[in-house]
Amino acid sequence: MLTKTGNTDTATLMAEIGRKARAALRPLGLVPAEKKSAALIAMADAIERDTQAILDANAIDMANGEEAGLTSAMLDRLKLTPARIKGVADGVRAIAALPDPVGEVTAAWDRPNGLHIERVRTPLGVIGVIYESRPNVTADAGALCVKAGNAVILRGGSDSLNSSLAIHACMVEGLRAGGLPEDAIQLVPTTDRAAVGEMLKGLGGNLDVIIPRGGKSLVERVQTEARVPVFAHLEGIVHLYVDKSADLDMAVNIAVNAKMRRTGICGATETLLVDRAIAPTHLAPLLDGLAKAGCEVRASDEVRKAWPAAKAANDADWSTEYLDAIISVKLVDGVSDAIDHIETHSSHHTEGVVAEDPAVVERFFNEIDSAILLHNASTQFADGGEFGMGAEIGIATGRMHARGPVGVEQLTSFKYRVRGNGQVRPG
Repeated sequence: MLTKTGNTDTATLMAEIGRKARAALRPLGLVPAEKKSAALIAMADAIERDTQAILDANAIDMANGEEAGLTSAMLDRLKLTPARIKGVADGVRAIAALPDPVGEVTAAWDRPNGLHIERVRTPLGVIGVIYESRPNVTADAGALCVKAGNAVILRGGSDSLNSSLAIHACMVEGLRAGGLPEDAIQLVPTTDRAAVGEMLKGLGGNLDVIIPRGGKSLVERVQTEARVPVFAHLEGIVHLYVDKSADLDMAVNIAVNAKMRRTGICGATETLLVDRAIAPTHLAPLLDGLAKAGCEVRASDEVRKAWPAAKAANDADWSTEYLDAIISVKLVDGVSDAIDHIETHSSHHTEGVVAEDPAVVERFFNEIDSAILLHNASTQFADGGEFGMGAEIGIATGRMHARGPVGVEQLTSFKYRVRGNGQVRPG
């Protein structure tokens, strides 16, 4: 197992990690699908077998986090339980069962001159993942990258280092058991913030892509300073719009789940928009349901007149990712007004609509430019595992290459194979 570095020069350490990752990339890209799957299953088995060791390591991180004053949302992200560890192992097994994307022919065509052209999936290369708090990312990211034939360098947060080290040891054990290069999954063993800086520089050309997964300050730093491409989302300012055509019971169930199932995830709803036409019938049941679940409601003056228990919302609330049991609520004049509000305040991560009118849903889906849109379903489904992708490294909200859940297919690039029988190009 890796340990914290002492006086080791961070730049030298990171350069060596980059070289090892690059050296592991080519042999990993040649590994057949069944061999990668076997290694992933061995990783999952090791995670379950070492559950107690992982829990012991996590207990240290949790104690340190409480002492450091981490928020309840951050502690929830950090906490591992036997059930969550089993979920991590099951996620790795689900990735193992996915079709191998490497070598998949995504398009093929023939030219009039007889050339046959194919577009084929290939690994992206060496991927750097920088994340905070969630130790499960160690397994998710490592497994996804290996499945797609990529080497990965993982830099977890200092608050989750012990948990990540314990999980990483299981990932390396699986690589070893499957005969794959052990340097295909490396975990940065130091809490020195300079390690992140070295990754953002590209590790001497050895890093091809960076994926940040964490709070706004981390993602902003990565997007500002990185010298290599970045897949990222800055915030999850998620909206749920309840239309006048919505079924009341469905709307209440969805709203409570979308906000309160887990408040600290990026798919948690932060703003509830309710069609003004149904305020007399729908508003109180929606807010009563949220309050009963323990949610603090911050609302516009109009909403507070109808439901006085709400606190006053200020301008900042409409653009805040709470990651906590807090929701902002506003009445809107139908779907057009809802779309205008969302496009003004959204981070283009995830938005949901509860409606029975197909014309409303069509407008919502066509006019809102967010990575994930849901109809009559909780925004908490904004997750690669729930999409059948096994797991995800994160949700990308940019428009280049990957958007939405970043799974195995999004961790590939492509090349063209052109087959001929002697053709030459005329002068």
